Amino acid sequence: MARWDEILSLPVQNPPTLEFSAADLVWSKVEGWRDKIDRVALIPFARVDDFVRGESANKDCPTRFHVEARRRRPPEMTCKPKVDGILEYILYWCSFGPDDHRKGGIVRPSRTTYVPKKKNAGRPNTKRGCTCHFIVKRLIAEPSVALIIYTEDRHVDKKGLPCHGPQDKKAAGTRAMFAPYISEDLRLRVLSLLYVGVSVETIMQRHNESVERQGGPCNRDDLLTHRYVRRQERSIRRSTYELDADDAFSISLWVESHQNHVFFYEDFSDSEPFTLGIQTEWQLQQMIQFGNRSLLASDSRFGTNKLKYPIHSLVVFNSDNKAIPVAWIIAPRFASSDVHRWMRALYNRVRTKDPTWKLAGFIVDDPLADVLTIRDVFECSVLICFWRVRHAWHKNLVKKCSETEMRVEISRRLEQAVNNICRGKGTVDLFEDLLEDFVDESEFMDYFKAIWYPRIGAWSAALKSLPLASQETCASMEFYHNQMKLRLLNEKDPGVYQRADWLVDKLGTKVHSYFWLDEYSGKDDFARYWKDEWVSGLTSWRKALKIPDSDVVIEGRCAKVADQLDQDKVYVVWNPSSQFGICNCTWAEMGNMCEHMFKVINFYRKRGSTMPSISLFQYHKALIDMLHCPPHDSLIRDHAVSLAVCVQKQLNALVNFDSSQTTLDPILKQTVDNIEQETVEMVFANQDTELVNESNCMNEDVSSHDENCRDVNDAPRIIRVDKLVDLAASGNRICGESVGEEIPCAEMDVEPSSICISPPGLYSVDEVVASNVFSENGDGGLTNTGSNHLPSKDDLSDINGFQDNDCHESMMDVEPLTMEFPPSTREFLEECTVTHQNDLPNNGIEPTVSNTPDADPKTSSAISLSIESQVVDMVEISGVIKENEGMELKSGNGRMAENLPSADNDVQGDGVHDNIADDSSIGHDAKEFDSMMAE
Repeated sequence: MARWDEILSLPVQNPPTLEFSAADLVWSKVEGWRDKIDRVALIPFARVDDFVRGESANKDCPTRFHVEARRRRPPEMTCKPKVDGILEYILYWCSFGPDDHRKGGIVRPSRTTYVPKKKNAGRPNTKRGCTCHFIVKRLIAEPSVALIIYTEDRHVDKKGLPCHGPQDKKAAGTRAMFAPYISEDLRLRVLSLLYVGVSVETIMQRHNESVERQGGPCNRDDLLTHRYVRRQERSIRRSTYELDADDAFSISLWVESHQNHVFFYEDFSDSEPFTLGIQTEWQLQQMIQFGNRSLLASDSRFGTNKLKYPIHSLVVFNSDNKAIPVAWIIAPRFASSDVHRWMRALYNRVRTKDPTWKLAGFIVDDPLADVLTIRDVFECSVLICFWRVRHAWHKNLVKKCSETEMRVEISRRLEQAVNNICRGKGTVDLFEDLLEDFVDESEFMDYFKAIWYPRIGAWSAALKSLPLASQETCASMEFYHNQMKLRLLNEKDPGVYQRADWLVDKLGTKVHSYFWLDEYSGKDDFARYWKDEWVSGLTSWRKALKIPDSDVVIEGRCAKVADQLDQDKVYVVWNPSSQFGICNCTWAEMGNMCEHMFKVINFYRKRGSTMPSISLFQYHKALIDMLHCPPHDSLIRDHAVSLAVCVQKQLNALVNFDSSQTTLDPILKQTVDNIEQETVEMVFANQDTELVNESNCMNEDVSSHDENCRDVNDAPRIIRVDKLVDLAASGNRICGESVGEEIPCAEMDVEPSSICISPPGLYSVDEVVASNVFSENGDGGLTNTGSNHLPSKDDLSDINGFQDNDCHESMMDVEPLTMEFPPSTREFLEECTVTHQNDLPNNGIEPTVSNTPDADPKTSSAISLSIESQVVDMVEISGVIKENEGMELKSGNGRMAENLPSADNDVQGDGVHDNIADDSSIGHDAKEFDSMMAE
């Protein structure tokens, strides 16, 4: 019993890598059977396969472990809860053992029936008497934990000599130098190429050419044989999706044979509908790689009109912002109760593989999506993507309205209605006016009344309460939707669409293979065999980045963009600078946003002749609302100061302020200028009291004094408000530090490595959006109910800089603290000097703000920080700010801490690629902007 008490007291180790080996674990030695000392460790039982793969990928001795023996207690068997009771016992042995087929080798008595082959080529290389093996036990006391007992960790025979791998001199020149089987990556590559129609001969030809280029075989994958590929091709050709005439029973058979591809399955019952969640191992890896600290988007109800059951896709975005499906959910309906169950199962599966995985934001395309469930499961904010509605409107407008001028006018009115609703200036009545004004276009208006008018109310509410995803996200979702149509709905017999087993089989084979090859670096070697289903390439957004400005010509109310392949061919874009534009290219006529529209939008924004995007407008608006609603506790204030200084330090280190390329967007310049015009004088009163409880209301004066605090000068100091806006909008990391005194992260409830996810108790921008920032009648959120001078929503929604001339900043009593700051930020911090003014009353003061006369012109508000994508990427990967790093603010008459209003750490995404100081640059990464808006 003492032995088991020692074992069960060991910590459960869960390395945050996709695969791990014995070298990644801390082993403990306990007394074993027959007075032996066993090396043991505890890991989650769900990660046993990851450990086996990691052990097989040993560089010093590559191999493969197979199940030599297994014993499993039947689930229906009643068992006595003993401390050493076993639910499952698995013995893994190196595939080069335990038998020894070499000359003079020993074969176990149970294998005496083995008959040597006439041609034993290769046989001595497979069984060489390796004694390396380990045992996995699943205990009754802890069913979720696996006990690993490593009996022999060396790849040696019974004589103690190396028997395979590079250390075995006798294995030189044979296959025993390498692993006994090909890698999982090569197996997926071969299967994917076969599924998409590439011949066996072509696969082997390309493979042999690559081996010759590298100078011969250097691993097991280089020894791929024609026989193996032919055998895989034969297996695919003979397979069938119809495992049974009954569709439901056929699905259950598929689930039994593909347990590793299913994360959730619920068969039909009297109370619950059929639900099947599919996620392969590769999709799980993509979700962990591209979804961590980033975005997860939903493409709901694909194939509703053709398939028996619609497909709900969850996608992440790779480095090119192309959508990669990481899960497919098939169900006849998507009720909130059903969504919670499969969503929780998916989240648990990802967290089991990587306990540090966190999502920055979840993008939905349905206004009726269960936002509360998403926030509860993924613990992140929710955005909404308008691409599906815009796509349907555009497609039917082209189909049902023949006159170009009428298309342009209707599109313009639709855009105005949507923009006004998002900016809080309009209601559904705008669409009623549209129906009355274009009553002559009966065909399109009848379609709009029948399909969309009943849904306008739900969409209007969603657009007001949720942040809007960027246009690049819309382009990525349109591209993915088109890929799914070409790769899935291309059967000659449409009758198969009414069988769910066909759908499941094709998703797991052909469709999965196409998306796997999209990420395969060597796919260009098979370019001559590509079909329409491959549709590999860049999204419209990324294509627009390659179009030079010289190819854009503005003529009146339209713009002309030259084709990049044929300069003599020109495309005409009406309603330029609008996402509801009309273009005469093929991709746009299908209802999509083409690269010509995106290029013209960028062209107009560079000239400053168009409004900022809705996404950027909402982000600016959220920042300004927070500037006028001081946080109510010191925790958020500490975060605001640390975030601002941290970002400024990164920018000073990475950005050349003297670069001639730094340009200022006219609209943002006017925004900053208008904010500068608002004069706000921070009046502070010294009070010799103890620290006030941090739970005081936001509209109360918050005062905090140190016992040894010195008196400060009564002269007024000035705060640069434009700096606050820039810092709040440009940050992409959270400093785990406090102001003045060092507070451990545990006390602040902040993870030092947190990037996108805010600690408990902090408001995210999306929570503000969902409550009161983007909705006139919203309740809750960061609202200063005690201020009578806050701007109205209409004032804040002004597109030319969010003017707010009647604002009075709530006054706060701030303890004069001492901060140490790095030299790179000293120049910025010295611009802001703040003092207490004891003799001034708290009310009736006309706020004033002015630029400090000694401000460095290089950092003045007249110059924007134009950050190129590569610079922002460097900011993203810069190290996590050290915990409790002090900052020293030097002033002429004393030292004190500025409480700079800023977004908390939940505002930040996986890196801010959208530089709000230059919204005109179409090269900014809009997916990262979505991450920022999500938090």
